[in-house]
Amino acid sequence: MRKLYVLILSVFLLALTTPASYAADNGSWSVYPVSTQIAARPYFYLSADPGQTLRDKVTVANKTGAPLTFRLYAADAYNTARDGGFAVRTVKERQLGVGAWAHPARSRVTVPAHGSVTVPFTLRVPEKAEPGDHPGALVALDERLESGDAATSSVAVQRAVGARIYLRVGGPTVPALAVEKVRISHHQPLVPGLGESGATVSYTLHNTGNVTLNPKVRLRAEGLFGRTLLSRGLTKVPSELLPGQRVRLTEPWHGAPQLDWGHVTLTASAPGTRESASTSFVALPWLMAVLAGAGIAAAVVVIRARRGGTRPSWLRVRRGRARPSVPVRASRPVRTTPSRRRSSPSARP
Repeated sequence: MRKLYVLILSVFLLALTTPASYAADNGSWSVYPVSTQIAARPYFYLSADPGQTLRDKVTVANKTGAPLTFRLYAADAYNTARDGGFAVRTVKERQLGVGAWAHPARSRVTVPAHGSVTVPFTLRVPEKAEPGDHPGALVALDERLESGDAATSSVAVQRAVGARIYLRVGGPTVPALAVEKVRISHHQPLVPGLGESGATVSYTLHNTGNVTLNPKVRLRAEGLFGRTLLSRGLTKVPSELLPGQRVRLTEPWHGAPQLDWGHVTLTASAPGTRESASTSFVALPWLMAVLAGAGIAAAVVVIRARRGGTRPSWLRVRRGRARPSVPVRASRPVRTTPSRRRSSPSARP
């Protein structure tokens, strides 16, 4: 029976903080732009107009004691759905931006042990390219499948390292940010006061413009009569929200009220843009919610029954047995004797 392998692409795109390398590194090899005469570059920062062609070089360094062979390709970047991190498309995915415009001079390169290889590449911006930011990366992919114990492991890992490319195409830049689909879910104890309460606020952060943004998000919650329940800046926000990308995020609210009525507002801002969205909430313990629901249901049943002219069976009063009534014949009218009119004394002779 053939063993099933699942391909996992791991792309490391974070630059080291040590000024000696400025390279995307996974411990075995690194990828970085060729240094200029002024200083080393952590990433490729490129600018071009539609129709223009750029030329640059990328270096792949091998840190192991054996030669390594890599597949070298360009890829588009995107924000991950899980936390909004910077990630790139795999070699088998369709490329529409930098991944389709950049072409290394060599698609495969063998790097000697403890050595490095520099490869030129060209980046041709189409005539109809949209203005704004187009992020991507040059990726060195090790096409070997790394697996654990062949007898027990069914997962294989394929590793890659990429040097980021930040390309800005000339033209109007429009920073724009939207907060969408704000939701709040409460976590209440069954009995009020017996347990901690909390809530989870979820929302979608959407870059609707054409430039990369570094968003800041603030959460504010107000209760009944406008009381401020919560006001703080959020930290679990992507440091870079790429153009056109959406990220679904959640924020815990510890100590949320157990009984209140109000709304939460999320305000997202970045240089040149600011947007807010809110949603209402009703905080109610489970026991009170069940009782309130039962009361409302009972009231609805009674109202409908009255409108229909009947009472629900559970409201009917059971009475003792009664004999059916017998119709009684109407009695004949009694004839009264007419009284004689007495004459007045003055009328006598």
